[in-house]
Amino acid sequence: MYFIIKIHIMALSVFLLSSCALKPTEASVAYGDFPQTIALKGTTVPVDTALFRYPFRIRVQGDKVAVMDLHSTDHFCHLFHYPDFRYLASLGKRGEAPGEVLSSENIRWNGEFLWLLDTGKSEINRYGVSLSGDSLSRQEAVKIDEEVLRTLDFVQYDDSTFIIPDYSGDSRFCLINRKGHLLRRVGTIPTGNTDALQNARPALAQAWRSFIDYNPRNGVLAAVTQLGEVLEVYNLKDSTHVVRIGPHGEPEFKVAEGYGIPTGIMGFSDVQVTDKAIYAVFHGRSFKEIMQNAQKGIQVDGGQYIYVFSLHGEPLCKYVLDHYIYGISVNESEGIIYATDVNQDDPIMKYKMK
Repeated sequence: MYFIIKIHIMALSVFLLSSCALKPTEASVAYGDFPQTIALKGTTVPVDTALFRYPFRIRVQGDKVAVMDLHSTDHFCHLFHYPDFRYLASLGKRGEAPGEVLSSENIRWNGEFLWLLDTGKSEINRYGVSLSGDSLSRQEAVKIDEEVLRTLDFVQYDDSTFIIPDYSGDSRFCLINRKGHLLRRVGTIPTGNTDALQNARPALAQAWRSFIDYNPRNGVLAAVTQLGEVLEVYNLKDSTHVVRIGPHGEPEFKVAEGYGIPTGIMGFSDVQVTDKAIYAVFHGRSFKEIMQNAQKGIQVDGGQYIYVFSLHGEPLCKYVLDHYIYGISVNESEGIIYATDVNQDDPIMKYKMK
């Protein structure tokens, strides 16, 4: 068993090392507009709105829906029955005590298990179905090595390995085993900013903060930048890697006291790799525009677009929504997208794809 796991890790590492080492000019492909633009009108899903302050992520698995609240004062995750969204239970109690969660950034299903990232404690917690079958209880905590800088996202590559973005600037990803030990750092940030890559890597890594997703059925790992408009697609089965750069370009920033201060646009806020495509929430608003709107009393948070790419990163379709959203859960078989809207009291939206 150990031998098989070791081979999996080595294969992943070799691919990421070889693909990420490509120069940006060799791996990057620009894209312009999408061949299709479709307007979608959502319907509100009735839920217990008293539970949420900032519903950031929504994940549907089987007959359960998990919604993560980024700024919760009580519990970071709420569980509902699917498809009627009947409230079941809350988990990830906020606090500093053992078994409690200090701060959370993401949740992910793996079969019947739900993994919750505790950024504050640098832990990835696994929750399993309770005996009653209608709630989840904490069953495992993966404590991440201290040498790994702040963990803001994760995916599970297999039962023994996690992939998380690297914010040291020295590589693109960190590979972490089930005990939280750093196996190795792999890849480089695919930027054309050679000066920052050589002299300001931590600031560059902050500016290149990316949201990631991985689909084990097709082997596609996708990363989208929170700033700018960059999509990276790694196929871990056929060893291909491509960087797609949209009209807004790479993340823009300036360095101040070692930190990367954003100066361009808000880019993506969530990404999902399905069996057929890559779906990503896109904002596309400049920080100047956001500040001007705030001064006028206009407080709108989120993105109004869902970009759809092929599994090779080719633009397929742009959905224009009637709400500003943050997180998505795509069900291709039903043709449905669930989304979170932090701007309204009823935060769960349902969109029917056309």
